Amino acid sequence: SSPPRPPNEVVLCRLHAAPAAILAAMARMLLIALAVVLFVAPAASLTFDVAGAKNRPVSKVITLLKDMLKTLEKEAEDDEEIYDKMACWCTTNDREKTKSISDAEARIEDLTNKIEEF
Repeated sequence: SSPPRPPNEVVLCRLHAAPAAILAAMARMLLIALAVVLFVAPAASLTFDVAGAKNRPVSKVITLLKDMLKTLEKEAEDDEEIYDKMACWCTTNDREKTKSISDAEARIEDLTNKIEEF
């Protein structure tokens, strides 16, 4: 049995295994944060300070989540491109190696027959 994975490696594997699930979770968190800003914050005060709103911790979290979502989407696209290239390489390489092996086995058999003739 293989040794247990370190916690960071497990998290990374989960990130690569289910990017759609992560995107959905990030979107839900973003919606919850927006709901808090839109419905709870106006109830606290009747005036709205645009400059002050940008400096609120909730606004900073929302901005951070949006940035993380953009980064995650870009990384998912990059990962998909790399996966496509790797899958193509694996298929091509497998086909070439299989043919090479069968050719070598045929040559071995041919050479063995020639040796037995002498």
